[in-house]
Order: sequence, then structure tokens, then C-alpha cells
Amino acid sequence: MSSTTHDHQEIRELGEGSSSHDGDHHHHHQQQPATAQLSRYESQKRRDWNTFGQYLRNQRPPIQLSQCNFNHVLDFLRYLDQFGKTKVHLQGCVFFGQAEPSGPCTCPVKQAWGSLDALIGRLRAAYEENGGLPDKNPFANGAIRVYLREIKDSQAKARGILYKKKKRKKISPIKTNNESSNYQMQSS
Repeated sequence: MSSTTHDHQEIRELGEGSSSHDGDHHHHHQQQPATAQLSRYESQKRRDWNTFGQYLRNQRPPIQLSQCNFNHVLDFLRYLDQFGKTKVHLQGCVFFGQAEPSGPCTCPVKQAWGSLDALIGRLRAAYEENGGLPDKNPFANGAIRVYLREIKDSQAKARGILYKKKKRKKISPIKTNNESSNYQMQSS
């Protein structure tokens, strides 16, 4: 497999959240001892981190991690859209705002906002685990949160899906007959 094909394969996996190729890319990833089995999250985080590093190295001129800022992260997220699988209808499309379109259209496919949000969470953690300072973390920059919120809102409108925040249920103490009878017995 050529280096370019290999890089594109890793990037496709990055957007998909797949863990099916853990051992296939041993020349880009450090092998873990058999006793230190990584969780799916840790494996995905490592792949994401390696892929982002490869993306920076492939820029012309290459970008050092120490020089990376939120603009590079935004460029990376936009770059990933070419590997997306989520159909995002354009404003003029007859299917704009329809959750289940009745036919095909020429609108682009992109990365789903949920995948990008999860990716940023993993990269944010990986940055600090790999020696980056929390106050310099380009993945934690406010511009990234704004971008993700805009993607979420635009994809929701384009696909006719409303995303609502889940309300937390209030936990109220429930007295059972046993508790009240125990209390009464103790007080008499």
C-alpha cells in the first residue's frame, strides 16, 4: 500500500471511529505489550493523535506540533469532510430540511458533527497526555467550540433534525413504607 493511500485509510478511520484496524498500521503506531490491552477509546485516541500528526507533517511546509494553533485544527476538521459519510443538504436542495429524503441528490457528504465533537475530545486529551500544556491546547480553543456548534446547527437544519438538550431528572427522596415505619418505631 502506498504512503498516500495508507494516510487516507487512517484518515477515513479517524472520521468513522472504527477500531477494526488496530494492528494493521504497526509501522506508524507503537506496539503495546500483549498484557497492556488498550480500550477502544484509548486505541482510537492514539490513532487520532497519530493521524493529526501525519496531517501536520504533510502540510507544505510541514508544521511542528509546537507551532500548531486552532487554525490548523480548523483546517484539519475541514479537510476531514472529504472522508465524511453524512449527507448535508444545501439550502437550494429540494430535500433541505427533510430528515428522510425520498431520493438521491448531489449535495455533499461531510463528517457528522458528533464524530467531529468526539474527535476533538480525544485530540484534546491526547495533546495534554503527549506533553502539551493545558493553557496552550489548540483543541480547547473557543474557536473550535464555536465551529462545532455552527456545524451542529447547520447540519441539523439541513437534515431536518432538531437537537435538544436532555434535561436532567431531579432526584427526589422517595419514602417507602419501610422507611416511614422504621422511623416511627424508633421514635416511640
